[in-house]
Amino acid sequence: MPLFRAIGLMSGTSMDGVDVALIETDGEAQVVQGPSGFRPYSEPERRLLRAALSDARALTSAAARPGILPQAEAFLARAHAEAVEMFCKDTGVDLAGVDLIGFHGQTVLHRPEARLTVQIGDGGELAALLGRPVAHDFRTADVLAGGQGAPLVPVYHRALVAQARHEGRDLPRNVALLNIGGVANATLLNGDDDPLACDTGPGNALLDDFILQRTGAAYDKDGALAATGRVDEVVLAGLLAHPFFDMAPPKSLDRGDFSNAAVARLSDADGAATLSAFTAQSVARLLPHLDCAPGLWIVCGGGARNPVLLDMLAQALGTRVVAAEAFGWSSDAMEAQAFAYLGVRTQRGLPLTFPGTTGVCVPLNGGHLSLP
Repeated sequence: MPLFRAIGLMSGTSMDGVDVALIETDGEAQVVQGPSGFRPYSEPERRLLRAALSDARALTSAAARPGILPQAEAFLARAHAEAVEMFCKDTGVDLAGVDLIGFHGQTVLHRPEARLTVQIGDGGELAALLGRPVAHDFRTADVLAGGQGAPLVPVYHRALVAQARHEGRDLPRNVALLNIGGVANATLLNGDDDPLACDTGPGNALLDDFILQRTGAAYDKDGALAATGRVDEVVLAGLLAHPFFDMAPPKSLDRGDFSNAAVARLSDADGAATLSAFTAQSVARLLPHLDCAPGLWIVCGGGARNPVLLDMLAQALGTRVVAAEAFGWSSDAMEAQAFAYLGVRTQRGLPLTFPGTTGVCVPLNGGHLSLP
């Protein structure tokens, strides 16, 4: 099977910008990682996306676009096209030689219990702007079939781990990949067994929102503020009482399912420490639902750059926790790479979701392909 040259695009729930990554892959076992890039959102652009989240709360149809949503959707197509053009200019990648683009869009609502998930961003418009085929709308088919629609990256995580094992890398039989974006999700791989996956909790979303409200900064850089604070155990216990943590995987979350209101009475430092601990402890709350605890956790996403959070995770999980870079992978680019990979699987008609990753009844194809 020849390798496809694919660019993946990801605008996550942290809403910090567009990650861009190039891979060559057959959509199965072969993955060659290429360069990556990032197009940050300006503060006015982030305000637009936050307003879109607010206007999306009342949605009952995936096709509806009330309020600010049409403006946000048009912006996203332009911003993603700019991200690709900047990436190609900076890296020397010839866009004409790219077989397809995997475009996630921006999740503004995720309610799988209502068979509803909404990612704004017009794949057809992006294909027209860039002149390349665009694979998009990866979640809808799974949710309509009764699945959680998330997480989608486990099939890519499985390919990376299988490739690392083939290369002779030292990995325990039971390993987990933890992506800490706005919402955190984990892929649990036990030898040759089918993967198990789920969202684990709030990721960076509550902490980022808290830092923005208190300091005006986008996030707690290197966990510096949390490092000076003290975890409020009473507030933490209240946060962990959420019924989500008693549910067995597969399961998924919307960015708005948790609130940071409980830390309102805390100082900036104590609030940051408590919310960081909440992210770490929420991952550990997954362990009672597993037959065998992973011997290694590999962390990617924005949380992998936070050493305070990594230390909290290691303490909460009681085992080795490393950033993806320890295996030569990119913490920042992994989700964008995954959507390039999923785009190739979409083009080849291969399944994207599985009973153990989203709870769908059978392995399911997904995504749509828009031609320029």
